[in-house]
Amino acid sequence: MKKVALLFIIAVLSIFAVACGQSDQAVQGDQAGDKTETGAESKIIRVGATPVPHAEILEQVVKPLLAAEGIELEVVVFQDYVLPNQTLAAGDIEVNFFQHIPYLEKQNADHNYGLVNIGGVHIEPMGGYSVKHNSIDELPDGALILHPDSASEEGRILALLESKGLITLKEGVGFNGTVRDIVDNPKNFQFKGVEAATLTQAYVDGDLAIINTNYALQAGLSPAKDALILEGAENNPYANVLATVEANADNALVKKLVEAIQSEEVRQYIQDKYEGNIVPAF
Repeated sequence: MKKVALLFIIAVLSIFAVACGQSDQAVQGDQAGDKTETGAESKIIRVGATPVPHAEILEQVVKPLLAAEGIELEVVVFQDYVLPNQTLAAGDIEVNFFQHIPYLEKQNADHNYGLVNIGGVHIEPMGGYSVKHNSIDELPDGALILHPDSASEEGRILALLESKGLITLKEGVGFNGTVRDIVDNPKNFQFKGVEAATLTQAYVDGDLAIINTNYALQAGLSPAKDALILEGAENNPYANVLATVEANADNALVKKLVEAIQSEEVRQYIQDKYEGNIVPAF
């Protein structure tokens, strides 16, 4: 009888130990956050993007390419230029796709994000639009020029105006000029910064509005057809890039994402879909 009781106790303890072991494994798997139910590494990658063209490219072309390799792409859409970098730095997404290199560098300098460029995708030539005038020649003396209020865009906007003979900047400032570097402003243009996402609504109040191409496309504007002035793509330093935190730069899923977005399929999609309004940068 004692022997039977002892065997019963040993059996109960064995069952308890196995249950505890399974529970510990489940907890460890949850804490790691990178395991599936079968114990394999997760194949989900989250990418933050603004809607046009970034999220479109990801959803229409990149997602199917990655799915064919068993990788799930989750696109998180943002409507502004502030949250995507905050969210990436906080670890809530793995990559973002919305910004050009000068903006990324300025964000890192201002906020110490430590984000890195992992691949150029396209250039969005910036254009100037007007509902009041049909050509640049019609801009009156004292015309109000509306533009994105980002410091990283100021030199770009001024370089565009100079390239069209509308102003003259100090020699050698290139894309790094500020309004203080204007040495000749024959029509006495006035400049006003506006939050980039609202320019397509606000530009009716100005004589000319310099608008980021992604927001112009969202508003139904065609840079190639509607812009009174438009940047050239050649030697343009404002390529839109994929960005991630430094620790993710060598991650296998991130590398697969870069490979997919710099594919011939994406190049063809950009050329066909955007008809010169957006230009591949790879």
